[in-house]
Amino acid sequence: MKHLVLGGVRSGKSAFAEAQVVAGEKPVTYVATSQVWDEDMAERVRLHQQQRPPEWQLIEEPLALAKVLDALNSPRQAVIVECLTLWLSNLLCLEDEARLEQEKQALLRAVAMFKGDLVLVSSEVGLGIMPINALARRFADEAGAMNQALAKLTDRVTLVAAGLPMPLKSTF
Repeated sequence: MKHLVLGGVRSGKSAFAEAQVVAGEKPVTYVATSQVWDEDMAERVRLHQQQRPPEWQLIEEPLALAKVLDALNSPRQAVIVECLTLWLSNLLCLEDEARLEQEKQALLRAVAMFKGDLVLVSSEVGLGIMPINALARRFADEAGAMNQALAKLTDRVTLVAAGLPMPLKSTF
C-alpha cells in the first residue's frame, strides 16, 4: 500500500498519516526530511518526536530520500516520509539543477518500486494566491508537479483539512 497524504500547514495531515501506519502490524521507520534552522522549527520537530511511538525507527535525511527508500524497500516494512515539500525546499536551496532533477527522478523510481507500506506526507501549496517572488513560484510549481506525479504512483491519496481526511483516490 502506497499512500500520499496532502494538506496545508497544521491541517492534521501528520497525525492522519501516522495513524495509517500505526494501524498496521509492520515495524515502522519514520523518515524525517526537515532541517532545523531556527527555534520555531526546533520546537515543531520536538513536538513531532513526542507524538511518535518510541519503538519507531527514525532516519533523518534532508536530501537523498530515494537512497533511504531503496534501503528500506521490503514487504515487511512500513515507512512514513515527513515531509516531501520540506525535502523539495532543501533541494531547491542547493541551487543545483542537476541534483534537483536527479533526486526527483530517483524518488519517483523508488516510490514506484517500493514493496512495503509507504505513507508520503506532502503539503498542498496550490490553494492560495500566486506567490509574489520567483523562488516561491518555483517552489509551488515544483511541489504541484511532484504531488501530481506521486498521486499517479500511489494506491491512495487523501487530502486533510481541519483534521478531516477527504479521500481523493483509492484503488482498493
